[in-house]
Amino acid sequence: MEDFSVIGKRVPPIDGKAKATGEAKFTVDIQLPGMLYGKILRSPYPHAKILHIDTEKAKRLKGVRTVITREDVPKVKFGPFTHLPQTMDQYGLAMEKIRYIGEEVAAVAAVDEWTAEEALELISVEYEELPAVFDPEEAMKQGAPIIHEHVERNISRESRFQFGDVDEALKEAHYIREDKFTTQAVTHCAFEVHASIAQWDQAGKITLWSSTQGPFKIAEGLSHVLVIPLNKIRVIKPFVGGGFGGKVDGIFPIDLCAVILSKKAGRPVKIVNTREEEFMTTRRRRPMIITLKTGVKKDGTLVAIDAKAIADGGAYNSWGPAIIGRAGVQLFMPYRLPNIRYEGYNVYTNKSVCGAMRGWGNLQMRFAADSQMDMIAEDLGIDPVEIRLRNVHYPGDVMPNKGRITSCALPECILKASEDEGWKERWTKMPRDHGMGMGCWAYVSAAKQLAHDSTAAIIKVFEDGTATLITGASDIGQGSNTTMAQIAVEEIGIRLEDITVVSGDTEITPLDLGTFASRVTFISGNAVKAAAEDVKKQLFEFAAEQLEADVSDLISRDRRIYVRGSPEKGMDFSQAVKGCLYSKRGQHILGRGNYNPDTVVVNQVTYEGHSSPAYGFGAQVAEVEVDRETGQVRVLRIGGAHDCGIAINPMHAEGQLEGASLGGLGQALYENLYTEKGLIMNPSFLEYKMPTALDMPELKTALIQVPDPGGPFGAKGMSEGCQIAPTPAIANAVYHAVGVRIKELPITPEKILEGLKEEK
Repeated sequence: MEDFSVIGKRVPPIDGKAKATGEAKFTVDIQLPGMLYGKILRSPYPHAKILHIDTEKAKRLKGVRTVITREDVPKVKFGPFTHLPQTMDQYGLAMEKIRYIGEEVAAVAAVDEWTAEEALELISVEYEELPAVFDPEEAMKQGAPIIHEHVERNISRESRFQFGDVDEALKEAHYIREDKFTTQAVTHCAFEVHASIAQWDQAGKITLWSSTQGPFKIAEGLSHVLVIPLNKIRVIKPFVGGGFGGKVDGIFPIDLCAVILSKKAGRPVKIVNTREEEFMTTRRRRPMIITLKTGVKKDGTLVAIDAKAIADGGAYNSWGPAIIGRAGVQLFMPYRLPNIRYEGYNVYTNKSVCGAMRGWGNLQMRFAADSQMDMIAEDLGIDPVEIRLRNVHYPGDVMPNKGRITSCALPECILKASEDEGWKERWTKMPRDHGMGMGCWAYVSAAKQLAHDSTAAIIKVFEDGTATLITGASDIGQGSNTTMAQIAVEEIGIRLEDITVVSGDTEITPLDLGTFASRVTFISGNAVKAAAEDVKKQLFEFAAEQLEADVSDLISRDRRIYVRGSPEKGMDFSQAVKGCLYSKRGQHILGRGNYNPDTVVVNQVTYEGHSSPAYGFGAQVAEVEVDRETGQVRVLRIGGAHDCGIAINPMHAEGQLEGASLGGLGQALYENLYTEKGLIMNPSFLEYKMPTALDMPELKTALIQVPDPGGPFGAKGMSEGCQIAPTPAIANAVYHAVGVRIKELPITPEKILEGLKEEK
């Protein structure tokens, strides 16, 4: 690996002290002069017409400043992307009818939270209940209650594609296996709930502070709904207490209600979800019913998959139309697959809305596919590690959708993970009721398939040689501000303490799509690197004249610019900056960088039309112990190896991998949003079971660092992908331990005991 100054170093987060001391301000901490407090009235029914709303008593309550209903909200639908009409299906407040328990019906702003809550109780709403449907397969049937009148059979999006001749390949297959898998609804459980503070001033300008993963998407949504130009909208992302995909939809009703309440009241308005509202009314991972018919050769090589997925999207689309398509693409991302047929359905039901969550439909599909991979391996008498190695991708492979894999160390990841866990020696000799299982992952490093994914960065250099990086990338706790700073200072040749980062402010920073699809390091990082190269180019042109050297011979490192091979012949970085500024040209050093992954360039060859410029890969091995008397599963160890290109900051990368592993463990064993007739029955941390630090197994994380040719300093995305593999790895380990194959998540003690009973 090249000798870098800060790239590849274990650098603490640059905002670590602010967070550790409480200096960091989250949206919930912000107080503005004259600020009012907002609360939202929510529907008690899963499906009903709104006949009448009476707010007079609420308006007369002392301390109430304003009340809004459907009459005050523009009748303009919004969603994650204005250019994807199928995602635009929700209003700020319900109009003619409500579609799930908890949907927004009215909102109030008062002098304090208690008064606002009291005012909600004084609002009278007359409903006419309608038949509801809660099961996606039932919702698809003719005659089922229609949730959105313009959608037949409640199918909001149907995704179909086929590559190769699946029927012919299955005829020629040595062995065919067909299985059905079911995954559950889980939620993000970010420690900071959704919160918004809106200020609509007398000049008609909106300023919104929001706990968000995509401030520019909020600005775009507000502009669309309110028909206001973007220069009249400023969205500020303060510190964010976690997102995991749950805060990436663009505007939520909470944002729009805060803005409209502020306009009517003439004062800032703050709305903060309760934890119960967070569980019931934000977003969740969509459950899926997946059927896989897979054909293989005698040696286990995949020849064809015929797949079907039905996703329960809840009452509104959110990212569903995109996610149901991406779930199918996942089938040919980690493994070579010449023939595939896929049909996927995102279905409306009268339940809370499903949205984006780490993995974007890939976790559900990989649970199914990697579980079935082990089942096929057992049927054919092949080791689970060996069958994966026979099917993996290699650099240069072209997937069925024409996506080119520019770098891939999945074979090395599988070998490293299995070697570290002693697979070869231990897998056939495990103690009774102990088991080992493997799962693999592959994931994108961009979201080009959704929209533009271009971004930009600006670096302002001060006369003393320090700098400010201005980036649209949103740090939501994953450490992107630190990563971007490392990329900038490595390229410019200054030290990490010489740079500050300004991010997540739509009025100041360049446009950026948001923090999702593992895109930030690759996409924003390339823009930052380009901006740093621009800074260096400007300074090198001046320094070359002063040093009587060619620009190509200059190096910038550790605050000095000098001639390659002659370090004594140079000047201080600040000296070059001052020289430019104080010259006759009066040149201010402002570096600008753009990056657009429209094309992928590898070894000077350009490949067009990619949905992602790079893909991350990885493999994980889980070891479990199962108690046959109680059905309890204890995960003893998770070991993994992950291909992230070059790790800009290994400490941050490992933290992401460890946190994601715990998330995958939760999906496998604990987490489940239980609903009864549309009502979530466990909307609190007391009732919603998720793993804590006490459930954390021993973790071993290896970074397989093979540079990607297009990434900044060779880096690519990986933080979402590593949440995908633990779930199938644990499912496979449970089967290995006690011979019970669980095809429906989560893997509960009851299901294991029932399986053991059937085995007997």
